[in-house]
Amino acid sequence: MLNEQILTNAQVVTADRVFLGTVVLSDGLISAVEEGRSQLPQAVDLQGDYLLPGLVELHTDNLEKHLSPRPGVDWPSASAVLSHDAQIVAAGITTVFDALSIGDVNPKGKRMQQLPSMLEAIAKAQAAGQTRAEHLLHLRCEVSHPDTLSVFRDLVEQPLVQLVSVMDHAPGQRQFALESKYREYYMGKYHLSAAEMDGFIVEQVGNSREYSDRYRRAIVEICLERGLSVASHDDATLAHVEESAGYGMSIAEFPTTLEAAEACRRLGMNVLMGAPNVVRGGSHSGNVAAAGLAQQGLLDILSSDYYPASLLQAAFVLAAEDGHCDLPQAMNMVSRAPARSAGLEDRGEIRVGLRADLLQARTQGSLPVIQQVWRQAKRVF
Repeated sequence: MLNEQILTNAQVVTADRVFLGTVVLSDGLISAVEEGRSQLPQAVDLQGDYLLPGLVELHTDNLEKHLSPRPGVDWPSASAVLSHDAQIVAAGITTVFDALSIGDVNPKGKRMQQLPSMLEAIAKAQAAGQTRAEHLLHLRCEVSHPDTLSVFRDLVEQPLVQLVSVMDHAPGQRQFALESKYREYYMGKYHLSAAEMDGFIVEQVGNSREYSDRYRRAIVEICLERGLSVASHDDATLAHVEESAGYGMSIAEFPTTLEAAEACRRLGMNVLMGAPNVVRGGSHSGNVAAAGLAQQGLLDILSSDYYPASLLQAAFVLAAEDGHCDLPQAMNMVSRAPARSAGLEDRGEIRVGLRADLLQARTQGSLPVIQQVWRQAKRVF
């Protein structure tokens, strides 16, 4: 077949094992997965490197860094999307959910102003075939912001929206149960004076009390009607998880405690944690460590969050550490599990009939170094 590609002499990583083998690609799909080396002259020798499923990223705000590369600098959105896309695919990510924040908790931020141009630029680049990874949208809804529900109702009509998360970053809620931690974080990050911080806290507490419960319920109902996956964010207690599960949420993003992660498992929610947490050896904010959850069988999905290259590296870190998981299990956390949790049944593993989204990686010491990436059998890196 003219459009057939044969990749051979690779350590093929499927959903449950690793073996030296051959993978055949036809019409954008995986048409054969076989043990052993192909003897056909047209077969491409991968020289014993790993052949892995393309990564699926559910939660990254990496695009924002390209839109605002420095404080006070606004970069053209079309150029920013393509730069972001290049970084994403170079990290082995073939499907990315770009996280767009509705409701800015930064008193000096521009997220809400940037939102329309970000969404339009992603949609246009994707429609024009300019992106190398496939881009979908993850709407992050700050339910304590007065405008969140109305903006969400407008944006949820966009066909690229596949995932929605709800969160409340007001003081006294979830991640910031202690007002002292909230004050320390926002004064340090956004350079607020004590007086500015006092006024900001009063405003945020009032907004949370007025809008959060009502907006959370309305957003979840809209998502369930549309068949969209819904995620909670920063669940810290049993009560938080019970509330999230009661709303029908299927993903728990970044639970902050072991108690919350255990409750997620009991109630059937997939636990998503940050890959940087794994690579760095713990949470930068002092919350529960992702590797510790993996060791106890409580970790389902990894997300690169703010550092795209961490996703593949974290999978190899987990596979290399005794008592965590093997490489197929670790790779499932960055491919099959996120794909399935977002309703994508056509990708996420090396299996006949699925999309030929693949990456070739060679290890240097313990570090996986990406050599090539394919999306639907087309080489994109």
